[in-house]
Amino acid sequence: DHVIAERKRREKLTQRFIALSAIVPGLKKTDKASVLGDAIKYLKQLQERVKTLEEQTTKKTVESVVSVKKSKLSDNDQNPDSFSDQPLPEIEARVSNKDVLIRIHCVKQKGFAVRILGEIEKLRLRVVNSSVLPFGDYIMDITVVAQMEDEFCTTAKDLVRNLRLAFQHFM
Repeated sequence: DHVIAERKRREKLTQRFIALSAIVPGLKKTDKASVLGDAIKYLKQLQERVKTLEEQTTKKTVESVVSVKKSKLSDNDQNPDSFSDQPLPEIEARVSNKDVLIRIHCVKQKGFAVRILGEIEKLRLRVVNSSVLPFGDYIMDITVVAQMEDEFCTTAKDLVRNLRLAFQHFM
């Protein structure tokens, strides 16, 4: 009875080693010690691959910033009591790797869209697509899809800050 149980146990182990050797790629030897050693190496490689892929996934998250809304555009950041007559545009920027999405909601002004596209290009962004939608008689919504130039990287927060500074100069 004990001999039969031991034989079944060994057969079961042999079948499992055969199954394991079929799964592990690049096996050179089929003895049990080599199969186990190569299986351990293969599992470690897979764990490293998973770790690398998870890091890449977390790096691909989209960074998004919406500008803080003030009621009027300040001529000077140090002097918040000094306001121009123009309402402050609302700026939203999203950055994913080298791709950038910018949305600007502002008061309609003649030539404003052309000026803002010029400012975006000055920030070392290449405009891929843009759309300007008038909303009512006084409001305009500008959406720009751009790509960062090679060797250039910026955050959504910096992008919004730089666009805000540009608005202060030509509003």
